[in-house]
Amino acid sequence: MFRRARHSRAALPSTIAAVLALVLVGAALASPAPQPPGRDDVENDGPSRTSPEDLERFSDRASVLEVQVPVNVTDRKGASIRGLTAEDFEIFDGNEQREITRFEVVDLREIDPEPGLEDRAREAIPPSARRHFLFLFDLSFSSPTSVLRAREAAQSFVAGSMHPTDLAAVATHSVEFGFKLVLTFTPDRSQLARAIENLESPEMLNRAGLDPLQFFVETEGALASNSGSGEAPSVELGADFRAQAAQAYVEILEKTMQRTGKSFERARIASWTQSLGEIGDILDSIRGRKHLVYFTEGFDGRLLLGRQPDSQDPESESDTLNILLGNIFLVDNDDRFGNTQLQSDVNLMIERFKRSDAVLQIVDTSGLTTETGFESNVQRVSRDALFWIADGTGGQLFKDANNFEAQLRDVLESSSVTYLLTFRADDVVADGSFHPIRVRAKAGRGARLSHRSGYYAPQPYEQLSPIERQLLASDLIANAVVEDDVSLDVLTAAFRSGGEMAYVPVIIEASGADLMQGHEGRLLGVEFYAYVTDTSGRMRDFFTQLVTLTLEEGSDGIRDSGVKYYGHVELPPGEYSVRVLARNATTGRTGVRSQSLLIPELDDELALLPPFFLEAPGSWLLVRESTTADQETLVYPFTVEGQPFVPAARPQVAVDSEASLCLVAYNLGDQEPRFDSVVRSADGSVVSGGRLVVLDRTVTGITGLDKVKAKFIGDGLAAGDYTLVVTLTDPASNSQTTSEIDLRVNS
Repeated sequence: MFRRARHSRAALPSTIAAVLALVLVGAALASPAPQPPGRDDVENDGPSRTSPEDLERFSDRASVLEVQVPVNVTDRKGASIRGLTAEDFEIFDGNEQREITRFEVVDLREIDPEPGLEDRAREAIPPSARRHFLFLFDLSFSSPTSVLRAREAAQSFVAGSMHPTDLAAVATHSVEFGFKLVLTFTPDRSQLARAIENLESPEMLNRAGLDPLQFFVETEGALASNSGSGEAPSVELGADFRAQAAQAYVEILEKTMQRTGKSFERARIASWTQSLGEIGDILDSIRGRKHLVYFTEGFDGRLLLGRQPDSQDPESESDTLNILLGNIFLVDNDDRFGNTQLQSDVNLMIERFKRSDAVLQIVDTSGLTTETGFESNVQRVSRDALFWIADGTGGQLFKDANNFEAQLRDVLESSSVTYLLTFRADDVVADGSFHPIRVRAKAGRGARLSHRSGYYAPQPYEQLSPIERQLLASDLIANAVVEDDVSLDVLTAAFRSGGEMAYVPVIIEASGADLMQGHEGRLLGVEFYAYVTDTSGRMRDFFTQLVTLTLEEGSDGIRDSGVKYYGHVELPPGEYSVRVLARNATTGRTGVRSQSLLIPELDDELALLPPFFLEAPGSWLLVRESTTADQETLVYPFTVEGQPFVPAARPQVAVDSEASLCLVAYNLGDQEPRFDSVVRSADGSVVSGGRLVVLDRTVTGITGLDKVKAKFIGDGLAAGDYTLVVTLTDPASNSQTTSEIDLRVNS
């Protein structure tokens, strides 16, 4: 199981594991599948990943696809044009005009969340309209000093320029080692700062197994030191780096770059374009526009564009003389005019970025290392090559950028208003093929539209690369959007465990029928992910595990019930969002749920946890989290009168029947408390029928903790989905507190 070690205080008695029949599973995610071919064939609009046999196999997978196209519209000066409506746009899928079925406008000028509430503002923006920044550091064509300075500039941008709703990621790239994701797209500014600070340190290189989705880069000690406060840590800027730490960092980079060398051969540039183009393919997994802020000194542009006339260049003068004398055979055309194959490779790379709605904003870090203002012919040609690449994707080249923030403000302004156009594409075959689109707008003379050049049809999950599968999951977690391919129900509750941290069980129920749909074979792998963010978007804790199950003949057991997973996180008081994802590791069928969690201050105030419905044994295939050595003292919290039980995330109650439940409260006092309840329908209105009957108050032996046995009688309720709301009143002080749980009444 990929998770950080915890210093917990309790132990799960072995008898409980036996009573619950919890299945212990492997502690690591499955080995990555072999890397499938990428979208290399982008010169035509046909299938890029499928053979004729595949087309026949996918022919029955044609479906209606909802396509979302974020569009930025700017005037001649690059300022966003506001006030456009759906009637001002036309969208074409190939040559066919499509009806705009939904139209949304996101204006970041109008979104200014209060500090600590950024996460709520972010969730109000459609995922496809959110801005994404990928800080990509080039380790092949950059010196250690320029990377160090680029790191400082990136940290300054994260701290001072990004909008609170923006997401960002950090990665490195080299010809020899390719693309390496350091931190996935996240709203967490403290994690971003630490990722940029530790691009190539041994700590970063060895922590890949800590968090498979790569939302975390901090060590256990750093997390523990921050966990007691709800405030995000301050971002440490480059100006504050200690000289010793900076020098050590340069030495690490130098060792890495010694392996890459500094030869600017055409073969290396060809490999560079191919490798960089693959990043464009990978980023198609992320919804919305992606701005790649690429820090590089650039390669020798003459290898790509040829030599420019330069009286100071002896080879250029010699070529000119040979041409005048008619000695053409002595002139290397590739050397003088550029290599056409490399130019074709670059154009192909540019197209791959455009098709994934990714824009390259290139920061020439050679400008971060000099203040002379002198530019040689070699530098000029190299910058011409970088400009060609950036401009081809719709981006810009930032040169002489000791502080590139001022230049990047134009990018921020031009993307501050996003028009999100949605249309429905009919009979789309799930073959991964590319479909070009065009957008027109009535925005006045000189207006410029920036949008993705097309969309890819859904691709069979088994053909996705490991990094694409990872980004798919992290994108769903970061955006907290409900996904219903696999029906999920989640139950969370904050138990007081001493000290400043609460013990929070997270119970996940995944539909067996949904998990099994389309699945073949006797082994079923189910991935469980749970990440917790606070209201500012800072990542606070997580757990993740792959459950591998052996299916019996027919597999009716799991299909008729499902898989129930028991995990936990530990959190200080505060408001949180618990984001849960469950996925069939073979077919990719996925369920996502997000649930709010409030952990009150650990004081003497009255508190009531959600009603815990006792579930009959055998309802689910039960799986619990793997435990580490320091977790052997964890106390299983779901017991009543010494007997363990498994609570239901969404209780199932038959019409006119009753179900047992346990009410857990803190600080009830000596007088007999009063419990009242109401039942609300799916639309929130109170309905008649259904009642709570309190039975006995039990002795727990723990000061301040009380458990009350009760039952819920569903008489008068029709079949359907409801919410049971329980109110607890302390007769001594008349103080009240409420809790609730969703339940389903079955006929």
